[in-house]
Amino acid sequence: MPPQRIVSLVPSQTELLFDLGLDAEIVGLTKFCIHPSDKIGRKTIIGGTKTLHLDRIHALRPDFIIANKEENTREQIEELQRHYPVHVTDVITLADALHMITEVGNLVGRAQAADQMADEIERSFAEITPSDRGGHGKDTAAYFIWRNPWMVAAGNTFIDSMLTAAGFRNAFGHLSRYPQISEADLRATDPDLIFLSSEPYPFKQNHIAELQQVCPSARVMLVDGELFSWYGSRLLRSAAYFRQVHQTLSAE
Repeated sequence: MPPQRIVSLVPSQTELLFDLGLDAEIVGLTKFCIHPSDKIGRKTIIGGTKTLHLDRIHALRPDFIIANKEENTREQIEELQRHYPVHVTDVITLADALHMITEVGNLVGRAQAADQMADEIERSFAEITPSDRGGHGKDTAAYFIWRNPWMVAAGNTFIDSMLTAAGFRNAFGHLSRYPQISEADLRATDPDLIFLSSEPYPFKQNHIAELQQVCPSARVMLVDGELFSWYGSRLLRSAAYFRQVHQTLSAE
């Protein structure tokens, strides 16, 4: 029997579950689960992704919990595994994300809908052509996720995979995970593009000038972090957004 009381500990996977039609089955989610905005308000908030309130989860009596290796803490997940079925995902590449979607769909009794979703996402990325990328298909891009200290998404991350899928080369792809970098590091790397993500740090227009001073020759722009880093159903919108990014760069 498919689960009837689901707790999701990951924002992108919460949205996936809702989009698979599991509104009634979802009973708990994190404070960072913000989509779909018209449905999350009716669910119990069980803390942050790394600061779970285990007592609230116990009170919900879940029969299925979905977590993620990167976004949740090992200690809390291992404690939850002592009491409930916990499915822990590990998503680094687009292929990982597609597999996760179909696997989760099968576990929650929505296999057909999940398979169709994964096929649609895969098709949308396959349709990104060199002409969609304009003259920026070989540009290097530094993708910033934090300020004070500066932090970027480097290799072995889902964002790195998305940069590649979008047609860019990660300027810090030779490093691993989410390293801190200095302004001197950025100057030495000399990227063609600097992307300032909308999350987890909420970069705004005023931060563009700050980094433009460090790298005067780079093109600096704000980007939608959810469409570069959320690995659930939001991927349905990512390929079209990446085309839009290239169009914006070509128009400037």
